[in-house]
Amino acid sequence: MSLSSLLAKARPLVASRFAEVSTPLHGNYNCILFFSLSNGVSRAHICVGVGTDLSRAWQNGVHRCQAEALRHKLSVSWLRIDWVTKIESLTWGGLSARLARTKRNYFRFGLALDTKFKHAFLEPELCANAMLYPGSDKAAAGLNEKNFSVYARQRFGQQIPLDFSAETPIQLFTHEGIFFTDDPTLAVLPIGTQTNNGAQWLPGPTDTQTPWRDPACLNAGRRQIHPLESNEVFALINSSANFLARQVQKTGKFIYGHFPCFGRTIPTYNALRHASSIYSMLEAWELTQDKALLAAIRLALDYLINTLIRRYPQADGNILAFNVDINGEVKLGANAVSLLALVKHDELTGDTRHRPLMEQLALGIVHMQDTASGKFIHVLNAKDLSVKDAFRIVYYDGEAAFGLMRLYGLTRDPRWLETVERAFDYFLKADHWEHHDHWLSYCANELTLYKPEEKYFRFGVQNIAGYLDFILQRETTYPTLLELSMAFQAMLQRIENEYPQMLHVLDGLDIDKFHRALHHRAHYLLNGFFWPELAMYFAKPQTIVGSFFIRHHSFRVRIDDIEHYLSGYVAYWKMLGSRSYEGGAKKEFFRARTSDENVAPDNAAESCGNGCKLRYRRGADVSHQPQGIPRSGDLCCECDVAGIKSSLPFLPQSGY
Repeated sequence: MSLSSLLAKARPLVASRFAEVSTPLHGNYNCILFFSLSNGVSRAHICVGVGTDLSRAWQNGVHRCQAEALRHKLSVSWLRIDWVTKIESLTWGGLSARLARTKRNYFRFGLALDTKFKHAFLEPELCANAMLYPGSDKAAAGLNEKNFSVYARQRFGQQIPLDFSAETPIQLFTHEGIFFTDDPTLAVLPIGTQTNNGAQWLPGPTDTQTPWRDPACLNAGRRQIHPLESNEVFALINSSANFLARQVQKTGKFIYGHFPCFGRTIPTYNALRHASSIYSMLEAWELTQDKALLAAIRLALDYLINTLIRRYPQADGNILAFNVDINGEVKLGANAVSLLALVKHDELTGDTRHRPLMEQLALGIVHMQDTASGKFIHVLNAKDLSVKDAFRIVYYDGEAAFGLMRLYGLTRDPRWLETVERAFDYFLKADHWEHHDHWLSYCANELTLYKPEEKYFRFGVQNIAGYLDFILQRETTYPTLLELSMAFQAMLQRIENEYPQMLHVLDGLDIDKFHRALHHRAHYLLNGFFWPELAMYFAKPQTIVGSFFIRHHSFRVRIDDIEHYLSGYVAYWKMLGSRSYEGGAKKEFFRARTSDENVAPDNAAESCGNGCKLRYRRGADVSHQPQGIPRSGDLCCECDVAGIKSSLPFLPQSGY
């Protein structure tokens, strides 16, 4: 499809969204449009069209688009069109004060240097070029004059007037948009709930005074998916797992990560994360059975086994094996996740060749435990296995115990269970549950499979109790929070279904709130996915689209970041498909939670599941109605609604 075809397809949809605008935005302008053009390979080109009405602004913008595409010989396959919804005049000084109150990379407004929008930047442009990123040592946002100047001159030419004086006037604006593509490689990605003729609606805040923690800001600029069902989760898993597979080089070593703002790869490496990323890829392969993914897994495993792991023969005839990092460190956690990867590969493929190595890695973990206290030593010097750091990070403890438990599940060698029990004696005495670590949740659940004792169940409950508000309110995506929630969900389900005598350990835990927190986190992680409508503004979209990122770390894409998103979503997908879950917790979450959420918008309609549709009038109470994605359709007059499960997802308040 050509640029002209994409624009023709977009025109009526933009008009339908823009129809409600009736008063001038600024001066004589009633319509300000941004056209973002990308071939999916290089950073998007942006053209602005302004006018007294949509027709004039569209004509102005399209003319500029066609000239830009011709000048740069662009084969446009990704098109995003944004329109300004509100403008506020202020100064650089006023903006600096606001930025100081905003977490870095969480400022979700556009910025114009003049009232005619000759020099204006969309919110994702500002982010993708680190223009309001003051540095990794600053928690708050702030003007980066160097980055701002470099990009502004690239886009508008060297003669652009730049004056960052505190009194210099600027324009802050909100915008929303739609995204179109004819790129077949993007067809595998989940589509938004509010999709019309292939267009993905991209909402944004409607007021420049909206606080940065408001959901309108946090969820801005990407397609919206409500509810997140198993098919969408599977697509996210497939996309991110295949992205990891593409990072595996011929040697078996990963491309460790990307700094997408400037199209650079991360030059360092981490042997622990090499192994843990393989583990998450295996979790995904269990679902997808993708041949290319398995081939990449095997390459990465070979690199782990033959390059990263070293063997240390001992005087007693045993051989200890350790995953050694590039700086000559032996990390407890590295051995643990190496074990996890090898055990998972054995379980899924039936390939038992690496069991001797698994035992050697496990013996390495045992070597790092004080048998008297159960406490683990965290870091050794690879040269002589002397202690470098007795403690480094609590993750290592949970990883070690979980790795040994997974090996015990495979071989039933009592040495590994005994080691974990000693470790848990220490974890309990040290109140390790206070760390709310997802690895500790994993291993507690695994331990209760074989030792269903109250102290271990209670530890699992304590590890998440008191943390639900954090899971619900944390503004960063924090993907390990979903892993933590999913690990506890597995334990909770076993308590309810297999160990009713342990139900008392749940006293004081708000189960409904836990389920809300779990589902909220799963939906919120969508803000960390590199959708094409966001990736197009970065230096090399093709190298990052379909992956996951960490926004406050300059949108960093790193194999371990993706690993945690991936593992959480794999567990979430399995839960969504669970029959026992389908009838219980799912209903509780998707039941509308407030009176506002129980009100259907004018155009809301749902499939009843029998091929017909249900339509609701504005203001109707829809909390009792069957689950489905809001779409247009005919009134259902035949189906017995009462017999259909009563769980309604959150209906969007506007749509095509």
